[in-house]
Amino acid sequence: MHDLLPYIQGQLTQILGDMQYFGPEICLSLLFVVVLITDLLFGRNSEKLCRIVACGGIILVISKDIIQLQLIGEHNIFLFSDMLLQNHISLIFRLIIDSSALLLLLYFAWDEPLKSHTKKLSDLYSISIAAILGLHLMTMAANLLSVYLAIEMVSIASYLLVAYRSENAFSTEAGLKYVLFGASASAIMLYGISLLYGFTGTLSLFDPNFVAGLIQVNAAGTTFALILVLVGIGFKLSFVPLHFWVPDVYEGAPTPITAFLSTVPKIAAFGLLLNFLTPFLISQQWKAFDFGLYLSVIGIITMIAGNFAAVMQNNVKRMLAYSSIGHTGFALMAIVTFTSQGITALAYYLAVYVIANIGALMLVTYFTKITGSEDVNTYKGLGLKYPAASVCFIIILISLTGLPVTAGFTGKLLVFSAVYSVYQANHNIWLLLLTITGALTTVVSLFYYIKIPLNLFLKRTDNAAEPIAQSAYILIFAVIISIVLVLLGIFPNWLIKFL
Repeated sequence: MHDLLPYIQGQLTQILGDMQYFGPEICLSLLFVVVLITDLLFGRNSEKLCRIVACGGIILVISKDIIQLQLIGEHNIFLFSDMLLQNHISLIFRLIIDSSALLLLLYFAWDEPLKSHTKKLSDLYSISIAAILGLHLMTMAANLLSVYLAIEMVSIASYLLVAYRSENAFSTEAGLKYVLFGASASAIMLYGISLLYGFTGTLSLFDPNFVAGLIQVNAAGTTFALILVLVGIGFKLSFVPLHFWVPDVYEGAPTPITAFLSTVPKIAAFGLLLNFLTPFLISQQWKAFDFGLYLSVIGIITMIAGNFAAVMQNNVKRMLAYSSIGHTGFALMAIVTFTSQGITALAYYLAVYVIANIGALMLVTYFTKITGSEDVNTYKGLGLKYPAASVCFIIILISLTGLPVTAGFTGKLLVFSAVYSVYQANHNIWLLLLTITGALTTVVSLFYYIKIPLNLFLKRTDNAAEPIAQSAYILIFAVIISIVLVLLGIFPNWLIKFL
């Protein structure tokens, strides 16, 4: 026992030293406890108070993120015995996550079906904060154990969010499907992790013995294990063929939860994917598994499947679900470059995609209250009755499509530029195919996004009902989001200089 005392003392000293780089996560942990206690103390009357505490806490977390950015600089710092990795790009991803989370926490109370739930929204805020903490850990995970724990933390919170409206059969069914698919993906990933540990004798991704151990193993066994781990990450990214849960879950979940699932977990999953790939990319001897080839093929198939499936949808939430799959495929283009230019393009693209997608789903909530339906055909003739919301919807859809002069166009241009720069250097045919597929599927996306403005302004309806009073908050934020997307399209350096 006495022999262990110096070791324990050294570990405690290291942990306390690492705490200075773990400020945002400590704040999130405390915020979760505070919101939970607030709910317990004030019961059914705690909804507004929990919302204020949650939003105030997230603002504090954002400030801590900014402090960490200044503290870290361009360094890579390993925390808690190499379990977590703190660096510039993971902090950028966390800033995007936290900024989006603040908007989503505000949005929860603007959705009438969700707000009218008998349990109210207090539990929703605490579950969301737990999910955000898990998302932070996903972007920092540098050990296969921390990878699994972070993904499971986010998954459990996501299951609860999807099935939150337990009195709604459709929502409950979506939650059950999500649990079944998620549990299967987690089990497959855990099997892959166990194989990698058996091959290498270490769980640390950045341990020199990790890649060195895999090099000594038969290439087929290594490939099999890596594919199993990528299944778990791919489930969160929802790329093909791990996308099958997305349409039903996004349609069945309350719209603000759909906005949550379609945005912030994807950012964290891309951050996790970068951490997972880095040890293999920096190794000069690694040749057993060509990540560039596999991810290029997945990206091409995902863009094609997501965008062409979206064309056939009339339900707006299902349309945006398939659209998000297509956007995942496009974002994989930036990953495949494996360059700093590609990572900057990825961060910009994800930031503007998140803003636009949340704005689009806010307006789905807005028009669903008017029509009582999520079918795009029920939007006929509403453009002139609700001009501000309709114009904002069109601007947001233009950005999601990637047309000038919006931020979506700049994001796609940055990704295309990054891919083409690498193609000029190595003339990899897969990069050329990615570029061509990205351009063609951007054109395809016009065919389903245009359904909304077509019905809003160009089609007429016999229904002469008077305009319905709507939430002013959704309209105000839709206007703000539209202005931000246009301004970032005209002045992209306002955002790029921080990435």
